[in-house]
Amino acid sequence: MNRIFKMLTENWTLKLLSLAFALILWMFIMGERRQEVGYLVPLELQNIPPGLMIANEVPSLVDVRISGPRTLLMKVSPNDISIAVDLSDLKPGLTTFKRLEERLNLPSGLRVTRLSPSFIDLKLERIKQKRVPVKITLVGEPLAGYQVGRVSAVPARVVVEGAESELKSVNEVTTDPVDLNGVKEGFSLIVPLVHPGTYTYFKDEKTTEVQVEIQPVEPPAVPAEKNPQRPTTEANSEGDKS
Repeated sequence: MNRIFKMLTENWTLKLLSLAFALILWMFIMGERRQEVGYLVPLELQNIPPGLMIANEVPSLVDVRISGPRTLLMKVSPNDISIAVDLSDLKPGLTTFKRLEERLNLPSGLRVTRLSPSFIDLKLERIKQKRVPVKITLVGEPLAGYQVGRVSAVPARVVVEGAESELKSVNEVTTDPVDLNGVKEGFSLIVPLVHPGTYTYFKDEKTTEVQVEIQPVEPPAVPAEKNPQRPTTEANSEGDKS
């Protein structure tokens, strides 16, 4: 007990001065004119569960207005402010995260006066895969006297991956247009694949090799001329002579 009392009373003058200085500093900060500053704060979605993905539009930035003493606001760097949302325990479905200001890492003495949006709706879906055929898009016509023969794509089917609900409506993907204008011989061409998915995408292949056969147009066959029959009147006249 005596030891504790001695520690408290030892250098009491210095300790009293430190306390007075801290009190004056606190009063200065609290009494200083408050200001308000706006920031665009990144929204960080952390720890998305394995096998799941975000399947709705979520803002990447949040508009934040912060109020506080000028001396404290001057120490705040926009690069040091963020809003982190932990998704590690979520299941498939829609989850609403409210009171985002409570997830803002602000120094003590500052407060949030406005947050837009103040909450987010986040939809998680299972990631699935689907193998679909490639539809070749041809434009134009070959040179006169030629026609398109066999057309194929390698690979002819590709894997699309993504949100389960959107994947159900994906039945094919297409190629960039392959121009046939003025061609007179076969060719092969590597072209990009096109899939206008929002929450689905190509798993591996993003291109395919289109092989096009061009053939000359065969002239129409001329029907063989038939032997003319003898007129009936001539036959009748010969019969009369007999």
